Amino acid sequence: MVTGAWGASILNGGQGLSRNTQFSTKTERSLLSPAGVFAFSCGVILLYRFSVLPPYPWLFLSLIILPPLLTHKSLRFSAAFLWLIWAAVGLGWAAGHADSRLQQKLPSVDEGVPLIVSGYVCDVPQPGSFNSLRFNFCVDSWSGVTDVLDDGALPDKIRLAWYGSGDKVPPLRTTSLKVVLKRPHGNLNNEGFRYEDWLFRQGVRATGSVRAVVETPDSVCGFGCLYRTWHREMASAVEQYFGTAKHYSLVASLLIGNRGHLSAEQWQTLKATGTIHLVAISGLHLGLVALVVGLISRRLLLLLPVGRISENFIRNTVYGVVLVACLFYALLAGMTVPTRRALVMVVVGGWFLLKAREVSPWRPFVVALGGVLLLDPFAPLDQGFWLSFFAVALLILVFSGRVGRLGWVAGLILAQGVVFAGLWPVLNAFDQAQPLAGVLANLFAIPWVSFVVMPALFAGTLLMIGSGGRLAGYVVDGFDAVLGVLWQLLRGVEALPAYSMPAASQGLLVALALVSLLALRFPDWRFRAFSAVVVVGWVGSSLWTDAEPINSSVAVPEVRIWDVGQGLSALVRSGSQVLMYDTGPEVKGVYSAMESVVLPNLKALGVKHIHHLVVSHGDSDHSGGLSVLLEELSIGMFSTGEPKGVRPKLEHHSGAMIQDCPRSIRTLGEFELSFWRSRSEHSGNDASCVLRVFHPKSGVDLLLTGDISRKVESEMLADPALDWLSAFSGRRLVVAPHHGSKTSSSMPWVSAAEPNWVIFTAGYRHRYRHPHQDVVRRYGQVGAVALNTACSGQLTISFERDGPRIVETKHQGPFWIAGPGLARDQCKIP
Repeated sequence: MVTGAWGASILNGGQGLSRNTQFSTKTERSLLSPAGVFAFSCGVILLYRFSVLPPYPWLFLSLIILPPLLTHKSLRFSAAFLWLIWAAVGLGWAAGHADSRLQQKLPSVDEGVPLIVSGYVCDVPQPGSFNSLRFNFCVDSWSGVTDVLDDGALPDKIRLAWYGSGDKVPPLRTTSLKVVLKRPHGNLNNEGFRYEDWLFRQGVRATGSVRAVVETPDSVCGFGCLYRTWHREMASAVEQYFGTAKHYSLVASLLIGNRGHLSAEQWQTLKATGTIHLVAISGLHLGLVALVVGLISRRLLLLLPVGRISENFIRNTVYGVVLVACLFYALLAGMTVPTRRALVMVVVGGWFLLKAREVSPWRPFVVALGGVLLLDPFAPLDQGFWLSFFAVALLILVFSGRVGRLGWVAGLILAQGVVFAGLWPVLNAFDQAQPLAGVLANLFAIPWVSFVVMPALFAGTLLMIGSGGRLAGYVVDGFDAVLGVLWQLLRGVEALPAYSMPAASQGLLVALALVSLLALRFPDWRFRAFSAVVVVGWVGSSLWTDAEPINSSVAVPEVRIWDVGQGLSALVRSGSQVLMYDTGPEVKGVYSAMESVVLPNLKALGVKHIHHLVVSHGDSDHSGGLSVLLEELSIGMFSTGEPKGVRPKLEHHSGAMIQDCPRSIRTLGEFELSFWRSRSEHSGNDASCVLRVFHPKSGVDLLLTGDISRKVESEMLADPALDWLSAFSGRRLVVAPHHGSKTSSSMPWVSAAEPNWVIFTAGYRHRYRHPHQDVVRRYGQVGAVALNTACSGQLTISFERDGPRIVETKHQGPFWIAGPGLARDQCKIP
């Protein structure tokens, strides 16, 4: 949390903490002062650093106890407590909203049970995988729920997939759906994308699929339903008018924020060029609307006879018209999170311009920050929240107080340099790369979109409406012309050598960002030259170095079994040596555990080189994302039990050297590795390469068994070379064969292995229903403690001298994932 002195300095425009202006003024003592707003904002943000939801009623009770302390003779002491109270209010405000959202729960007994929900579709349905439509559904009433919650309420928003929908469209108004639901759940690892974070942020408290749609013509459509119906009708009208455009996906994104038509290739281009922000209706778009409408309305008012209206009337009228126009555009764009945030900024910024007061630009910045968090206390969970406010803060820092005026070209270049350098450590904190191509792309794309594309879209839409569609062909051609120029530029920039900023520690990135910002802010040419040499030299040496990648080292050997859903991926580390066993599941164009889970965690761990990659067999839930892995990291040895099944997955790396499962004993740091594969099976599950990871110093081993079946288990038991399977006297962990399927883990094999712990790597309420209850019972008969990544999240096993230490990530998860009564807290192995 930012200290009080620093916060006061910001709010005073960086003029220091003089005794005459700090705490003695009425403004600073006022409960509505920017200092209080800043403290309130810090309190809201602080909530999301807690792993347990704080008792917010006690925080509000503190408001009754602490104010008398403000009567203390020391004004400085009183002001500090004023900020503390406002921070407590912010923390309590956010905690109260979070608790209210968490109280909405689907009873666990109703998971997987057909239910009837009545309500309305509350966003624009988007095409999904497997011929589906995906949309949020706002629930007005429930039917068929068998368990009534005493301490909460049923969800008022759910996320649905309608499979096999084809050309069907969900009804526009209130309707009833037959659905099958489950509680919010996603992969839980130390790093990477968390679906549960996203669901909690969006207020979605259950997910599932539609089984049937029932029309309800006599139902009442309230205000929310009417708005969402109008918004969907507007989206349909845009598609009807402009759907034939070559760049319709960009038209829909830029005009009404409907990004559902963007293809995977388009997303990749936007990501590679750092221009994703252009297709989200945010500050750039609303700011342009405010500017154009403000200029036009003021020009019209000035046409009236002189003396009829006052300057104050003109200013107030222009402000009102601008607010109405921005609100209408925000409603047209669906009132998405970035749109609401931008609307608040327009309201606050416009108000300060209306009053024409000479105040520090930090004052409206802080008021806008407080307004966003007051209206949306879940905003800190968005990356966009941090990126947008950091970007605005950087621009204020560099541009405010400048003596000379800059031309628009110089200003644009300076702004891009500031944002690029300042957001570098912010992006790194979110595990995002900083593409160098983004500077070049944005230098052209931002002015082109602002001064050509958006005016053309607005003008074309008005022409289309005014002509009744008769000018559709000309308008569509015009849209394709201006958007074609934009897209060709982005594709051209994407085709350039893909250099991203080199990896570095967060502290170093912050230091480099500060040096760059100081060089841009202050005009001393010697300091700028020195800073440029330092930054460019460091970047250049990092880009052109040919040094061998070096992994970070671990003091205690460990194995990490990631939560990748229905699949498997494990990392074995000893010192700086690394072995990876399997790469997790992948469904092309839908989900890749490699991109969402494995690579972000490898980056966070400092792993740059894999000494031995073992892919048990070719099934997609064990070998997903191989081509991506080979592009990102260097690989030493590559082994698999099914070479013919794995090689087609390598795509552009078909020349990679793949070896058969070695059936030998090797070492990896302190670990002894024993490999085994069936001699009779060469394809499918039974060809899985089995790996034993043994740590002699602790007398602990771990068996990674792929998807072998009972047939291969019998072959293992009959192999005299595997004396370690049944004659082992130490402590043992076993990753259950085939995720706990009933076709594996026979009683003879389980009895021979006799593990102390068994780990199931299965998806939460997956259609295969792994692990099977008979399999769980067999392991229980030999005294094994059962763990499931669907319940525990990522498992980290440290091989310490006195035995294994197992850490379940769910115990370190945030309160909205691992809190009491939630899916992961009540998750049970059958």
